[in-house]
Amino acid sequence: MSTIATAPAPVATQPILLHTTSDGVATLTLNRPQQYNALSVAMLDALLAALGPIELDPSVRVVVIAGNGPAFCAGHDLKEMRADTSKAFYDRLFARCSEFMLTLARLPQPVIARVHGIATAAGCQLVAACDLAVVSDNARFATSGINVGLFCSTPAVALSRNVSRKRAMEMLMTGDFIDAATARDFGLVNRVVPLAELDAEVSRLAASIKSKSPVAVATGKRLFYPQLEAGIEDAYRLAAEAMACNMVASDAQEGVAAFVDKRPMPPWQGR
Repeated sequence: MSTIATAPAPVATQPILLHTTSDGVATLTLNRPQQYNALSVAMLDALLAALGPIELDPSVRVVVIAGNGPAFCAGHDLKEMRADTSKAFYDRLFARCSEFMLTLARLPQPVIARVHGIATAAGCQLVAACDLAVVSDNARFATSGINVGLFCSTPAVALSRNVSRKRAMEMLMTGDFIDAATARDFGLVNRVVPLAELDAEVSRLAASIKSKSPVAVATGKRLFYPQLEAGIEDAYRLAAEAMACNMVASDAQEGVAAFVDKRPMPPWQGR
């Protein structure tokens, strides 16, 4: 995976979203460094447009979302939000943002947030909405809308599904930053490494996922979020159905046979 710059670079002629694919990993890089990669309407549109083909591409096994420049993402573009103060605009903006966050959950591929610098408000929401997060030790997180008179209502949805209620409420009510180690302790992120090792650690996590059956990975992600929202009886019903469907797939049949027969795992067929 190519190294992502962590210092501002001229991007006047570059797209606001960079998209590369290498060895089964699609990397989407937010490319508004001077705006700390704020999620403008155009950025949300670009992200959704990129995710459509990725969802249908079986050669893509993992998606990484990163940020160019000194920060991962500073949330919504407040200048854009000041330019149109109509309720209709805000309805469209937050509906579009919610559509993007839900699309991440619906992708068959796991999504890894590659985070350095700040991830605030909707940027913190984006980290929470990704399936996994690998962050540098200089990363900081906050739901800071409360500091300007705006409760981070949509970020609260993702945040409260990652960390405990008391911790989520403290972040939402104070807007205070937490550092990378605290974010890991809270359950918001998975791994914390020095900035110089960030890309290597993302690659290690992606490689581990890619070594597994794509059927099993997609089955697991498709089940994981609905069962969390279900009551325990419905959760077991959903899980049993997913397990049975997974078991009749050729990957599972061959994998189980190889394990029982004490022979090497066969190449995954993806079906």
